[in-house]
Amino acid sequence: MQLYIMPVIKLQNVRVEQRGQPILIDANTEINQGEFVYLTGHTEAEKRALFELIIFEELPSLGVVSVGEYDSQQIRKRDIPRLRRQVGVVFQDFKLLHHRTVCENVALALEVTGLSRRRIKRKTQAILSDVDLLHKRNAYPDELSAYERLRVAIARALVNDPIVLLADEPAANLDSEATEQVMAIFQKINIRGITVIIATHDATLEERYSRRILQLKNEAIEQITN
Repeated sequence: MQLYIMPVIKLQNVRVEQRGQPILIDANTEINQGEFVYLTGHTEAEKRALFELIIFEELPSLGVVSVGEYDSQQIRKRDIPRLRRQVGVVFQDFKLLHHRTVCENVALALEVTGLSRRRIKRKTQAILSDVDLLHKRNAYPDELSAYERLRVAIARALVNDPIVLLADEPAANLDSEATEQVMAIFQKINIRGITVIIATHDATLEERYSRRILQLKNEAIEQITN
């Protein structure tokens, strides 16, 4: 049985409002280090708000959000970039730079950290090898399939060795074979001890790859046994 060491994400009585409208009200949950969790919900606003809370792009109007060693009440503004390097994000539209090669897209996440060019090259090539894309390192995003672009986005999210990986609808627009392959990548990432949170509306994905499910519903977070 897998043992979880400690909560890596905790929401305590969190309230979020946008344009005067409540998005989350008195939301509470814990996600443990090394967990693999699905996030489902009825509105994009709730999902987006939760992702923004986790990377401290949005701070709660009430309550506390804790991620790793940081919490929303005590974090200093200068520490937010450090927190964000600990949380890799795979966006639904990938957000790749089309004028940069695969290698350059992944390396960009490292360039702001002050690493030497040699270390950036070594880390970039290693992570591209992990997602089986090293042979495409000099290609541009427009030359890739949707599945290949997704793997570039995963590599970029992982290159800073995060403790948490967020993925927004990663299986959208993939056929069943590609879905199986990408889920195998996420499971491999999770086995390394990285907490994986996948936002999805695909009920078949939840059934085939059973994990704990957190549902955003009625401005709250509910746990579903799966």
